Amino acid sequence: MTENTLKQFDVAGRAALVTGAASGIGLAYAEAMAEAGASVTLTDIDAAAAEREARRLCSEGLKARADQLDVVDRDRSRMVFDAHVAAYGGLDIVFANAGIDPGAGFWNPAGHRNTDGQLDTLDPARWDKTIAINLTGVFNTVREAVRVMKAANRGGSIIVTSSNAAVINEAVVGMPYMPAKAGVAHFVRHAALELAEYRIRVNAIAPGPFVTNIGGGWLKDPAVRKTWDAAVPLGQIADTWQLKPLALYLASNASSYMTGSQLVIDGGMSLGRFR
Repeated sequence: MTENTLKQFDVAGRAALVTGAASGIGLAYAEAMAEAGASVTLTDIDAAAAEREARRLCSEGLKARADQLDVVDRDRSRMVFDAHVAAYGGLDIVFANAGIDPGAGFWNPAGHRNTDGQLDTLDPARWDKTIAINLTGVFNTVREAVRVMKAANRGGSIIVTSSNAAVINEAVVGMPYMPAKAGVAHFVRHAALELAEYRIRVNAIAPGPFVTNIGGGWLKDPAVRKTWDAAVPLGQIADTWQLKPLALYLASNASSYMTGSQLVIDGGMSLGRFR
């Protein structure tokens, strides 16, 4: 018997946790889940911002709560997941999204090399922090998600935020970002293989340039945005609401036969520049 197509996207009654959910892409994921009827925990290192957004969602009649989380902190990660289960009775969907901007790359859009963004001038602390949050932080989050999902024995969906930087190189982006996101992409494939037996699906969303607060919100500058718009085959960089349908697809039964995939959503940037 074939299940109704639209019904496959239904996540009502499920429980979701999102890291890095106080703004940007993570907030879009949290909104998408809450708007579709899921109960959501918004976690972020910025506890006040996460609480503010959770209260806003609740004021709209949606189910949301907030918790403070630095994804590098393994003990805190365990506590946050346990608190989520205590509040909602289970865990069905996890977005391992938290990440940071690594700083400037070796090339400046103005047409010259950055003095502090090259291999021999890069502060090693930038490498360590980027790998710790963008790659090890994903491991910590997925590890806790799997602990909870295995114990419940009802499957689940884990969605990791990768980047088109996992498959292309960008000279203006800090170098540690590329290997971190490439590591995330391969981690997703390996985790998916290991967890398929438990009906826990693991997939990745790989965004290109989206207008968020990352990097100090520099893409919100009209002049900067115009430059990036010109580099996108579809003609413009994206806003985070454009990620919501893809998030719902991967979180729901609509993607029940998909695991280990990385879905690029970048307006065609990874295809190459054409002007």
